[in-house]
Amino acid sequence: MDLSKLGISRRSLAMATALVGMVSLAIGAHAALNMRALDAAKAVATEQADAAANRPSRIALVIGNGHYPDANTPLSQPINDARALTASLRRDGFDVDVVEDATRDDMNRAIARLKSKIKPDSVVMLFFGGYGVQAGRESYMIPVDATIWKEADVRREGVSVESVLDAMKEHGACAKLVVLDASRRNPYERRFRTFSHGLAPISAPDNALILTSATPGLVADDSNGQHSVLMTELLNNLNARESEKTAAAAETVFNKTRVAISRASDGAQVPSVSSSLLEDVRFGENAGS
Repeated sequence: MDLSKLGISRRSLAMATALVGMVSLAIGAHAALNMRALDAAKAVATEQADAAANRPSRIALVIGNGHYPDANTPLSQPINDARALTASLRRDGFDVDVVEDATRDDMNRAIARLKSKIKPDSVVMLFFGGYGVQAGRESYMIPVDATIWKEADVRREGVSVESVLDAMKEHGACAKLVVLDASRRNPYERRFRTFSHGLAPISAPDNALILTSATPGLVADDSNGQHSVLMTELLNNLNARESEKTAAAAETVFNKTRVAISRASDGAQVPSVSSSLLEDVRFGENAGS
């Protein structure tokens, strides 16, 4: 036997064994690092999921009605307004259901969908742009298929704003936001023996904030722009908050909108803001209520 060859073989075997050991250690270290990275990723995902789960749900129903058969010309602004507000609210983390040129059935189905989403911690928002009519002491959103010849038809064909607020409350919404851009001179008023311009005062239920485009009992003329005066100023305030990367209080946004419109019109159009908020509700995806 050649002992020198045996020695070389033993050295080769030892080196190979050492090399295998080093490779195994490297593989084990790499696997451990991957495992720690995976665990860290899972922890971050869990933390984000927990934060999302603990964040109050934010849901909105946005209705823009423009094509009314009884009107001489279509309203172009309500649909533009609905689309622009929908985009803004979705950036703020709202789950938005948007309906255009809604019939009464469309509105009732949309309200039913809204109610089904409400949870005890929900911030719920309603926007309606189109024609609104007051009957008695209530304000009604008018569907595009409404047939109205007398005040009783308003109650039968329209959808009461107060009834939607009551539904939000009954289903446990923690905060309710309403924007009504419907204080227009409606095409039905000459058919009534007695009628009131604009909308009736809307009593805010607990923890609610309501913005209407004009003082109760008064009407506001449409501008010539793409959006209504109300929506233009509301979007300006929402966009200003977004550019500053801050979460603005809803009540501040509504009040700034009211003041801006009043100043721009030299007091000819003064929106109404009614608040019974018991907590701070903010616009912003990461803002809590």
